[in-house]
Amino acid sequence: QVQLVESGGGLVQAGGSLRLSCAASGRTFSSFFMGWFRQAPGKDRDFVAGISWNAYRAYYANSVKGRFTISRDNAKNTVYLQMNILKPDDTAVYYCAAKEGTDSRRSWDYNYWGQGTQVTVSS
Repeated sequence: QVQLVESGGGLVQAGGSLRLSCAASGRTFSSFFMGWFRQAPGKDRDFVAGISWNAYRAYYANSVKGRFTISRDNAKNTVYLQMNILKPDDTAVYYCAAKEGTDSRRSWDYNYWGQGTQVTVSS
């Protein structure tokens, strides 16, 4: 089993920054990929960013390109999401997710999820 724990959410003013962390424990494989998703009230759970765990590929939603950066520290089994120039539209619960196999932007491809961390961006 794999357990994921997000941290780093909070309240920030528009234009500010936050860094989210996702710590993984349990089984880890070389084919283990991780992603960040977010869900606002009444909205779908949307892909934000993804990164291959032991490869060197990163993906971003168009809405966050140039503002968010996903990174990893394999020694700590931790993935980060650096969020800059935050906008009120970024307000959502952010979820860390993991899967085995190839890269994916689809939430239903991921079978391990964290509990979520709230990010609120005020005007």
